[in-house]
Amino acid sequence: MRRVALAFLLLSACAGRSVEESTAPPLRTVANVDLDRYLGTWFEIASYPQRFQRDCTATQATYSLDGDGDDDGEIRVENQCRKHTLDGKLDRAKGRARVVDASTNAKLEVSFFRPFWGDYWIIDLGAEYEYAVVGHPSREYLWILSRTPTLDPSVYAGILERLVAQGYDTSRLQVTLQPKG
Repeated sequence: MRRVALAFLLLSACAGRSVEESTAPPLRTVANVDLDRYLGTWFEIASYPQRFQRDCTATQATYSLDGDGDDDGEIRVENQCRKHTLDGKLDRAKGRARVVDASTNAKLEVSFFRPFWGDYWIIDLGAEYEYAVVGHPSREYLWILSRTPTLDPSVYAGILERLVAQGYDTSRLQVTLQPKG
């Protein structure tokens, strides 16, 4: 998983302007993110397929305060998935995140290998932090996340509508297999 995470970071750090980005307005983030409410575990509902997530099911991301005592404001990131099936081999990657826009907390960077950082922008967020959508300014990366392994179909449909308005090609989304509630 470490080489997969490195590949992601290198790709996102070096991503050029995509076709979608070149014709779409600049990507908008949410107005404000309460990081304390954002912390915790998120289940991946759907995403753009990425090489570093190949064969992943039951994908989750957990965010927690770094707690290393140096008060640098970093967030601990742990991504995990099961390979091939819901009871397949557990694959984990540990990294860190930092806020790059303190006025909103909606623009972050993530790193799984120093010194490489990749953009992590929160572009949609439920009022109760029940779902989040994470994108990249190039629109080459996209994740729909939920606090539960499933998302109400009407909520998902609303997210898709807002993604289209942001210039995303929602036909590229791949639904992530998750265990039943």
